[in-house]
Amino acid sequence: MVLHEAEMVERSSVLPEHPAGISYLPFAHIADRVLSYYLPVRLASHVHFCPDPAQLTSVLGAVRPHSFFGVPRVWEKIMAGIQAVLSAERDEAKKRAVAAALDAGRAYVTAQEHGGTLTPEIAEAFERADQAVLTPMRALLGLDRVLQASSAAAPLPVEVARFFAGLGLKIFDAYGMTETTGAITANLADSFKLGTVGRPFPGVELKLADDGEILVRGATCTPGYLDRPDATADLIDSDGWVHTGDVGRLDGDGFLTVVDRKKELIITAGGENIAPSLVENRLKEHPLIGQALAFGDRRPYVIALITLDGEVAPVWAAAHGIEATDLAALADHPLVLEEVARAVEDANARLARVQQVKRWRLLTAEWTAESEELTPTLKLKRRVVHTKYAADIDALYTG
Repeated sequence: MVLHEAEMVERSSVLPEHPAGISYLPFAHIADRVLSYYLPVRLASHVHFCPDPAQLTSVLGAVRPHSFFGVPRVWEKIMAGIQAVLSAERDEAKKRAVAAALDAGRAYVTAQEHGGTLTPEIAEAFERADQAVLTPMRALLGLDRVLQASSAAAPLPVEVARFFAGLGLKIFDAYGMTETTGAITANLADSFKLGTVGRPFPGVELKLADDGEILVRGATCTPGYLDRPDATADLIDSDGWVHTGDVGRLDGDGFLTVVDRKKELIITAGGENIAPSLVENRLKEHPLIGQALAFGDRRPYVIALITLDGEVAPVWAAAHGIEATDLAALADHPLVLEEVARAVEDANARLARVQQVKRWRLLTAEWTAESEELTPTLKLKRRVVHTKYAADIDALYTG
């Protein structure tokens, strides 16, 4: 199964001989096993280890990898840092030049999406923008040599993918799980749609159950859990389909979009089904917001717990004449609260009425893997947050 997965990933890659990469995820994570062990053995890659994810940005600058796999939160953090720098720029001519270059990059990438057409005019505009602005920007991030940028572990928000498209980077989102030995679908250089996790690899069967759950069969799927027959029966049905626990959508071209974990869907008191990640991703599009949790299961409306981005918030504060740098102090500052309120309002404007956040609370501390609200791959531990902040959640419904 491992060799089959490595071969599928290799065939979908566009990498040179002996490519350089970075390993920063836990060694037990299936993405790291495939991309930092199995595939590099096949490609004779140079793998640079980053034991502390907090140092990833500096390691990126030193390594300048040919391929880079970022979980969604890593891409979001990089995006937030760029946005903070751009918002602090006071030279209007520079801001206009960067904005125009980002538009050219975005047009270039989106024109190459499945069904699109890359015209000579779009390509020429990109070449000019890339040489003058975009390549230097990518170089500052250590991403100037990247030929293959990818993401998985959770769906990459489409706005994040579009932002990096502006830099001329195509982030190829993929989908899989440990039980499928990693990716079973992926966007490819010659077949991709931003906001989706691509189409199934050759030899992978994929369909949706009546409730939208993603079901999969293929050579890389596990035969079951060791000495756990009951868990295996829950995972694999009598026809051999692996029940992923994720809800998805398939479009007419066969591209898969992952909606959310089936067990994490919010069912409001009014019976409305809401994907919390959709609400959270809208909120996190503002660079000041680091993390967000949407809540509303069996409740009359949706509320949100919000944290500031620990790197962006002090920069934003300084640009707005706020001397405080401590997150606890910033979370109580009127200007910060006003900006977060605007971020919530903007997110609500792009959500259906039942999905909109009616009340929210800005917390005084950042969520991290060390404080246990996030997994080592920076995914939200919802049950931990629900328990740890139960009083805050209740107050938003009763206060």
